[in-house]
Amino acid sequence: MAQQGIQLDGARFCCSICLDLLRDPVTIPCGHSYCMSCINNFWDGEDEKKIYSCPQCRQTFTPRPVLLKNTMLADLVEDLKKTGLQAAAATDHCYAGPEDVACDFCTGRKLKAFKSCLVCLVSYCEKHLQPHYESSKFKKHKLVDPSENLQENICSRHDEVMKMFCRTDQQSICYLCSVDEHKSHDKVSAAAERTEKQRELEVSRLNIQQRIQDREKDVKLLQQEVEDVSLSADKAVEDSEKIFTELIRLLQKRSCDVKQQIRSQQETEVSRVKELQEKLQQEITELKRKEAELKQLSHTEDHNQFLHNYPSVSQLSEPTDSSSINIRPLRYFEDVTAAVSELRDKLQDILKEEWTNISLTVTEVDVLLTQTEPRDGFLKYACDISLDPNTANTQVLLSEGNRKAMATSSQSYSSHPDRFTDWCQVLSRESVTGRCYWEVEWRGGVYVAVAYKNISRAGCLNECKFGHNDKSWALDCNTNSYKCLFNNISSPVSGPHSSRVGVYLDHRAGILSFYSVSETMTLLHRVQTTFTQPLYAGVWFKYIGDTAELCKLK
Repeated sequence: MAQQGIQLDGARFCCSICLDLLRDPVTIPCGHSYCMSCINNFWDGEDEKKIYSCPQCRQTFTPRPVLLKNTMLADLVEDLKKTGLQAAAATDHCYAGPEDVACDFCTGRKLKAFKSCLVCLVSYCEKHLQPHYESSKFKKHKLVDPSENLQENICSRHDEVMKMFCRTDQQSICYLCSVDEHKSHDKVSAAAERTEKQRELEVSRLNIQQRIQDREKDVKLLQQEVEDVSLSADKAVEDSEKIFTELIRLLQKRSCDVKQQIRSQQETEVSRVKELQEKLQQEITELKRKEAELKQLSHTEDHNQFLHNYPSVSQLSEPTDSSSINIRPLRYFEDVTAAVSELRDKLQDILKEEWTNISLTVTEVDVLLTQTEPRDGFLKYACDISLDPNTANTQVLLSEGNRKAMATSSQSYSSHPDRFTDWCQVLSRESVTGRCYWEVEWRGGVYVAVAYKNISRAGCLNECKFGHNDKSWALDCNTNSYKCLFNNISSPVSGPHSSRVGVYLDHRAGILSFYSVSETMTLLHRVQTTFTQPLYAGVWFKYIGDTAELCKLK
């Protein structure tokens, strides 16, 4: 404690300019003391203004004061030097290194800056910062953490501090810019824009946190999937070995082959699961890193630096689609065991025919593509679309804000090049791109479709019919069955019947899926292709009185 007291007293005899013990100490009229050489050098820089100020309290003097050595202070300093306190005082100071922001006010060896002033555009060490705390003249100055980028706050055109933000051009501007080239633009203060972006940042952070929780949940589901696949595969191997043992030499070779196939398929399926698991884990790591960047950015006190960095930091990568991950009671390899049991009871002359059946049963195991999927995962991609009257055939009546269509008698529509002339069809007004989801409530016989805008409109040929050309895809919905059509090729579809069909589109990934929607969603048909243009939703009616309505999901 005694040593600390001596160090404090020694610091009182340090020059606030060079931060060393006073050399040839002089006291100026305001009462503050400096090295004679330090204060002379400081005032030499103010000779042009003929007004001389105190570096600490900023009191001004005119004319330049005559400096006389303060002999009492000089004697005290000499006594301090003899006690070795000069070294102790020097160790109290932390000098700026190559990676530090240095004090702009220090002469000689510079100390680390403690704060930067956005008004003075200068960085100060703790000693030189004191006037900002002691004098009311600096009360409105904005102090931030030390920064080397203070000049970025100065308008290069007007040499003024940029305190405003132009939302039109998305850049920081000064007051003169706001009344000059940005006069008619949407402008706010930098602080107001920072507040708005801060809110967006917090929303992004919450979104990332939610995505992290979702991905962690998906990772656990995939881990469970791996365990279930392995358990089922192990049991299938065990059962198969027992059955093949009973066949002795005639079936021994086939037993080894089945074992190898099961293990190979197990490895394939586990590899697929682990690959997706690793991808999700990587996404979690990236999201946590992004959250840390956003958190660090949210604490940036310099508005302009915050706004400068915000666009690049706030961008998020597209999340991994894990909507198909769903744990359910599985029968991975049990059918293999059944096929082998059946083979045990048959003679050697039919073994060759049944071997193909066994092999195919093993390879049909699929643990990732489940048929039933949660509806909530799709509703976040719900899009608000309506039907375009200019495309409606004259036998299509639109209502409910152009969301509902019905096949009826001829309507008196005006002529339009986008109108379907012969087929009872209509397209949406809005295109569907990116990830989109919508639902169609239908009655009668309806084709739920998507098509490119350049599909033919005039005539009765296949070029105009949904699903009968290479520019459209359609799900044929009947009372008791479904069919999918593309390029005039029809594929029967099995699935539970429902009066509501869900359509999910991932345009960039080239995925188009149709679902039967009731209490759950059941996949009816999935298309994997490459879409070359924006798509439009459509419906096609078979009979008078059929209806279809685009459901409101938001």
